[in-house]
Amino acid sequence: MTGAPLRVVHTSAFVDPANRRIEALLEAWPTLLDVATAAALPGIVEVTVVQAAAAAADFTTGGVRVVAVEARSAGRLRRRMGHWAAPLLPALEASVAALRADIVHVHSLSFPRQLARLADRLPDTPLLVQDHADRPAPPGLRGQQRRALARAAAIAFTAAEQAEPFRAAGVLADTPIVEIPESSSRFTPGDRTAARRTTGLYGEPCLLWLGHLDPNKDPLCVLQALRLAAAALPDAHLWMVWRHAPLLSAVRSAVDRDPVLRQRVHLLGGRPHADIEMLLRSADFLLQASHAEGSGYAVIEALACGVTPIVTAIPSFTKLTADGRCGGLSPVGDAGAMATSLVRWAAIEPGTRRDLATQHFEHALSFEAIGARLRHVYGRLAENVQPSRRAATAGGAS
Repeated sequence: MTGAPLRVVHTSAFVDPANRRIEALLEAWPTLLDVATAAALPGIVEVTVVQAAAAAADFTTGGVRVVAVEARSAGRLRRRMGHWAAPLLPALEASVAALRADIVHVHSLSFPRQLARLADRLPDTPLLVQDHADRPAPPGLRGQQRRALARAAAIAFTAAEQAEPFRAAGVLADTPIVEIPESSSRFTPGDRTAARRTTGLYGEPCLLWLGHLDPNKDPLCVLQALRLAAAALPDAHLWMVWRHAPLLSAVRSAVDRDPVLRQRVHLLGGRPHADIEMLLRSADFLLQASHAEGSGYAVIEALACGVTPIVTAIPSFTKLTADGRCGGLSPVGDAGAMATSLVRWAAIEPGTRRDLATQHFEHALSFEAIGARLRHVYGRLAENVQPSRRAATAGGAS
């Protein structure tokens, strides 16, 4: 990319049901700013985040301009396709259009009406639409979603295979697919012994669960995998941290009635995110048995800390672990295969495992890597923009 910097706007139709100001939203939703900051590069790409919030604001932080559009609509919010949305956000669309960007990066596939309206206002601007654990629309809304996604210049998924349910539902046809993780982590590796002194975790190996205790995360599969692996790993201990726990009684029952698990499973409950880095530094492995994920923040954070994921072979986890080169993969619901994977990876020298994890993270999953990937995609999408239009955009943008 040469000449004037590429001007990119990040936006979404997400509306905060708590009706918070933008400063609070940036703290509660760190990815909103983190990814924009990663993509920005002085003289090459300028990024503006446009987001609905409780009050209007316009400021710059970390090299990224943030424009908050007042949307006092919490009382009118409704649940659509798994997300809170206002019926219309014309002020948000107008703010995006007024910036006259070269590329608009739209977060979520779950707001087809807003996406179509934005495409109508910006017919010559490429729209990159990014998946955030979205799903095909219900049957009555699939025509709307199909028409809206057809307006996108490209659609980003963590793994290209995640587009298949949308194709099967008939809402996605020939729009180009690009692979970009939703976000990254600023966690770093640390001294394991020192971390264990702080957290109190132990085990050889020390296993960590981070995630809801719900059917999708499938904690009962992980417990069964540990039970099957216990003969080969008699000193293994599993430490479980969660936020929401609809299966907590089932998990407790499974642990209490099994003497193998009773000696090895520790139910820690909720922990603030500020504690997660030290917990991961204490661990050898992260165990996850998810049936579906949009990305996998716990897996990304584990790799950032040099922890090996032992996870299910769903598309996002397969991509995040480099097709199993830096983590174990097993079929969904197959506790025996997960146990075998854990035992196999536990036999690998810890320093080797750690190096595989951290090197892959730096190369493919760090903010630097995601930012470079985004800039590459933006540049490719902008190749079809007429030079005269780009010059006019650079000279006349507000």
